[in-house]
Amino acid sequence: MNRWIKDSKSWKQNLFPSETLLFQQDGVRLDDGENKTSYSNGDINLTTHRLIWSGKGGDLTLSLSLVAVADEEQAGGFMRSEKMTLHLLEPPPNPLGESAVTSSSYNFVRLAFKNGGMKNFTGYINAALSQRKWQQMAPVRKPPQPKAIRSGIGGIEKNMAAKARSTDVQISKAFQDLDALMEMAKPMVALANRMSKRIREKQDGDVSDDETIQFKSYLMSMGISDPVTRETSGGSKQTYFVQLAKEIESALRQPVSEAGGMMTLTDAYVRINRARGLELISPEDLLDACQSLDSFENSSLRLHTFDNTGVKVLQLSSVLYKDLIKKTEGAVIDAGSITSEELAKLTGIAIVLAKERLLAAEQDGKLCRDDSVEGLRFYPNLFLST
Repeated sequence: MNRWIKDSKSWKQNLFPSETLLFQQDGVRLDDGENKTSYSNGDINLTTHRLIWSGKGGDLTLSLSLVAVADEEQAGGFMRSEKMTLHLLEPPPNPLGESAVTSSSYNFVRLAFKNGGMKNFTGYINAALSQRKWQQMAPVRKPPQPKAIRSGIGGIEKNMAAKARSTDVQISKAFQDLDALMEMAKPMVALANRMSKRIREKQDGDVSDDETIQFKSYLMSMGISDPVTRETSGGSKQTYFVQLAKEIESALRQPVSEAGGMMTLTDAYVRINRARGLELISPEDLLDACQSLDSFENSSLRLHTFDNTGVKVLQLSSVLYKDLIKKTEGAVIDAGSITSEELAKLTGIAIVLAKERLLAAEQDGKLCRDDSVEGLRFYPNLFLST
């Protein structure tokens, strides 16, 4: 009850400019948690902003911003009142008025409806809580702006300069917000590094091997803790692209393997930027880095370009072109005939990759096509067996 505020004025004459009455019900008692109070047999008035109880004890108001959840607790019956529980948030440090009680040990109040009406009240209060109209400020009328006087080329130049200044201010604010967000991300990265170091330096009995492997997988899923940037790479473009290629190889080795050994650069671009967090890279940087995958030893990934359409993909170095064609031919033989969509669904790869595999197998003479109104369908090349 310490969230309810006493109101000496008539609430009907003290509504906010945007506040409207939603529901009224007589015969309602207020309970402070499990304890009954003297506020009995009054009228409950629900507005878009407040809950107002009016009775012999005066008027009490409760801001809907303090109501977390409204639950129906007990249905009415013979000699029983309908009861509803309102779970409340913590009271504000400086309430706007005198509280009904100085303190309360409960974080909820109960409304007892002696004359019914709880069902209708539930619908109205839940709608008011979801709309949160108390957060919507009344529109402020702006003074009329003086009409711009056209003054030829000089006036046009002044307008363009004013717009340029406004754009510069907006861009500066946007970058300030981005800098603040990056500063907030730095402690999270430092925390992940400390936890990873603690695992590496774990003592016997502190963390099991299974827990170590599981926690490392969690850290990997959080993203790259120390992404490569032009500044950290020393400023050299070639060094930056080589280090970025190593980062891409380390981060995408497993996803490419799970995708059947091949991934489009579009998917690779989305995955690597998601892992890098705020340190995003451009599509051009990704392409240049992928072209540098062959510049260091033991790289598990390489950039492959399909001859038919020029589509570039990331591919496992262990995947041989002939083996890929052979697997594609086997899938077509097993199915009898297949489309790129069906092959993509069967192998779990992108449709564009499925089509490229079918075209490569066709170019190698393993498949034949049937291009009809129903679409492009591939068949085994039976001429090879005759």
